[in-house]
Amino acid sequence: MTIKKQYQSDIDKIMVKRYDNGDDYWTTPDRRLIKGSPFSTLNCAYMLSELGMDGFEPVLKETADLILSSWREDGRFKLTPQGAIYPCHTINAARTLSHLGYSSDGRLKKTFEHLLEIQHSDGGWRCNKFSFGRGPETEFSNPGPTLAALDAFRFTHYLNSAEALDRAVEFLLEHWETRIPLGPCHYGIGTLFMQVTYPFFSYNLFFYVYVLSFYNRAKKDGRYLEALGVLQSRLKSGSIVVERPNQKLAGLTFCKKGEPSDLGTERYHEILKNLEHKYD
Repeated sequence: MTIKKQYQSDIDKIMVKRYDNGDDYWTTPDRRLIKGSPFSTLNCAYMLSELGMDGFEPVLKETADLILSSWREDGRFKLTPQGAIYPCHTINAARTLSHLGYSSDGRLKKTFEHLLEIQHSDGGWRCNKFSFGRGPETEFSNPGPTLAALDAFRFTHYLNSAEALDRAVEFLLEHWETRIPLGPCHYGIGTLFMQVTYPFFSYNLFFYVYVLSFYNRAKKDGRYLEALGVLQSRLKSGSIVVERPNQKLAGLTFCKKGEPSDLGTERYHEILKNLEHKYD
């Protein structure tokens, strides 16, 4: 993608916040790379890429270097100076870097191998952090990080060639059926999930349909096609309309609440293009 003139103001507004967390590249002096969401290091890098900025532009190259400085030899990413390293941290770092064009970097290759090594028995990914207590539902993976992991893996040679990813897809398709809160972080499918959300930061219908459209395991599945139908029922004149934006992004034009999103609609058209190749 290239930067369109209409989005330059959005890029400028994101760039203005570059030092808001106390240091450069949207981070804090102690390098908490997920602090200040949605204007964190990871999220701002992703948004700039989504708005058409090349991943090797100086500011994104330097931001990527900052993210990679948190990489560990075992493939994990330590995004905060204190506390445990959770799988969702590693997944989100890998996802952002993949969007910036680093999926073939040797460090990312190790990260993807690590993620496959720690894949949960149900096909997804989960953290051993029980903020909501323990119950039968916490024995399952977290659907949100699992979807984010699949978004990262689609940039790799594992796409449509690894049985492990088919199991992750199946886990998410099963969640479409059960819709119950799953995982230690209680990801469910309810009213909020069904509201069109963009950009892709949270577990929601649009992100779900978009990512799974890259996976042959999902494309012909009735559960996926049902989810696609729900998304299509929310289109207005063929366009994606943002129904539940992040309130802190209200000043950005590409994701205004209740208005058609040209970039979101481009992503919808990408879904349709992916589904033209159901048997690839």
